[in-house]
Amino acid sequence: MLFPTVQFGLFFPPVLVLSWVLMSRPRLWKPFIVVASYCFYAAADPLFCFLLAGVTLGNQAAALLMGRTDRAGVRKAIMITAVALDLLDLGVFKYYGFFAESVDKLASDFGLGLPIGLATIALPVGISFFTFQAISYTVDVYRREVPAGKTIDVAVYLSFFPHLVAGPIVRAREFLPQLEKPRDPNRVAVGPALMLIGMGLVKKVVIADYLGSHAVDPVFGAPAVYHGPDVLLSAYAYAAQIYCDFSGYTDIAIGLALLMGYVFPQNFDRPYSAKSLRDFWRRWHMTLSRFLRDFLYIPLGGNRGGRVRRYRNVVITMLLGGLWHGAAWTFVLWGGWHGIGLVVEDLFRGRVKIPTWLQRVLTFHVVLIGWILFRAQSLSLTGQWFARLAHWGGSPQNFGVATVVMILVVMIGQNLPERPLERMRQWIENLQPALLGAALALTIMLVGATVSSQGVAPFIYFRF
Repeated sequence: MLFPTVQFGLFFPPVLVLSWVLMSRPRLWKPFIVVASYCFYAAADPLFCFLLAGVTLGNQAAALLMGRTDRAGVRKAIMITAVALDLLDLGVFKYYGFFAESVDKLASDFGLGLPIGLATIALPVGISFFTFQAISYTVDVYRREVPAGKTIDVAVYLSFFPHLVAGPIVRAREFLPQLEKPRDPNRVAVGPALMLIGMGLVKKVVIADYLGSHAVDPVFGAPAVYHGPDVLLSAYAYAAQIYCDFSGYTDIAIGLALLMGYVFPQNFDRPYSAKSLRDFWRRWHMTLSRFLRDFLYIPLGGNRGGRVRRYRNVVITMLLGGLWHGAAWTFVLWGGWHGIGLVVEDLFRGRVKIPTWLQRVLTFHVVLIGWILFRAQSLSLTGQWFARLAHWGGSPQNFGVATVVMILVVMIGQNLPERPLERMRQWIENLQPALLGAALALTIMLVGATVSSQGVAPFIYFRF
């Protein structure tokens, strides 16, 4: 179920009203929101709910067992078993086909003739996100950073529909404490919530979907028929599209959660204003960056063991981070590109002085090259895309002034001074809720007028 759709428009208002009625009575609110969230998830496929319930009960059982023993070895064995089962689920549903096809192709190339049976397995929406949250809960309980929660609380945490299918990745220690006290409907941050929802709708439906349908999808789908200026513009368009698409979803998700009385962590902080790749990953998909740091990079050894091991850990972390985004070699290359970039950047840090504006330009274009790998549907199409950069003859396609204007608005907007933007945001948030509600209604009407006959495109991160 997509947020900016009529289906969600029919689902959310009654859920919100009942949530406000019940939020002061947690014994009623919690089972209600679990049922509502499972109904939301069932809109994709009711069978997916069984997987979500299994992950919830399995990790909760592990957390409760760890809470009943102080024996370090037993606790570690329980944690490892639970995480292994989580990764097994993720591997079967998300990566079985990818690895089976890769092994089969490799065997065929060497003439080994080892046919591997391929089964068609539907990919549950948002499996990566709720699996990562389940892992974080189990590991945090093992590390004693959070106590084992009540089963109903863990069910709310993992199924809560605002973040269920595309994040942000909310840690148990950030969410479970909020369930300990009843929410007060009179203290809901309506102003900030409505502003975030309105901003998210504009980013997603007006900017991201337009750029995707007019400049990104045609070129990346068949780069061989376009010329150099076209493919170059498509890269800038995709950089703007993926930011507006994912940050737009995040804005809506955070806004919906705020309307229901709950606070999610920030997930984006003007990533295209970053002065280095390291800075970029502090600003882009921040909750995933923290997850990879805490549950992969640090367990691998982090900064310990000297420079070579640290660089090895960085590259491995980014390669696996790329594979997390999708079962394709293009994602692995994207992760490797960022991993190697972080290593090279560290080697030259402090040795070369570059003006701040040039740091931002260079960082953005390193990220831009990575986005080309990320967006391409195959290695073959990736090669075609880069090959067409050399062909500047012929007449370029007319993608329209709106395409260029939208790209410039996104890029310039992230590099404006932060203080004036923050003041304007605070001014909007402090407006009367009734006025903000009217503004949101008008925004929805205007946004709805831009939707094509094919409807709202799925969020890019839904497939991860």
